[in-house]
Amino acid sequence: MKKILAFAGSTSSTSINKKLATFAAENLENTSFDVIDLRDFTMPIYSEDEEKKGFPEDAKKLSSLLDNYDGFILSLAEHNGSYAAAFKNIFDWCSRLENKVFRNKSLLLMATSPGARGGQSVLSDGVAKFPFMGAKEIISYTLPSFYDNFKENKIVNDELLSQLKEKVKQFESTLKE
Repeated sequence: MKKILAFAGSTSSTSINKKLATFAAENLENTSFDVIDLRDFTMPIYSEDEEKKGFPEDAKKLSSLLDNYDGFILSLAEHNGSYAAAFKNIFDWCSRLENKVFRNKSLLLMATSPGARGGQSVLSDGVAKFPFMGAKEIISYTLPSFYDNFKENKIVNDELLSQLKEKVKQFESTLKE
């Protein structure tokens, strides 16, 4: 059975993107999954000076962990129209260990936010940049107005739920190739 890793591009303890990533993973039909929290991977702010001191153990741990999966579900938090600083830092470190962070595997890339745009800016950035980081195929999805459309750990808007289920199905089909 194929296995994917789901996580949010956020270190918030109340991350709405982690809720969305987890929910998406729960909708996989023939694929097992693990969910991680980036708060479990602590690293100094990346710089060449820091890299000369050696790689943080948590960077090595996360980079190694990524080798064990057939694909990834990632929901990005949007801070001022871009990636959350913690996510960017963690992935900067990981990219120095393995340039193809996503290991030439499929990615279900999502974003959500409290606003009506649902993190579209950060989602567009990820769709454009992550192929260079080893995302073989990217299926994307955005959930607008999180607090209106996600309640009791599920999407309550039928149209948005149907769209997510279709994206999950497309993503899962890429794992079988």
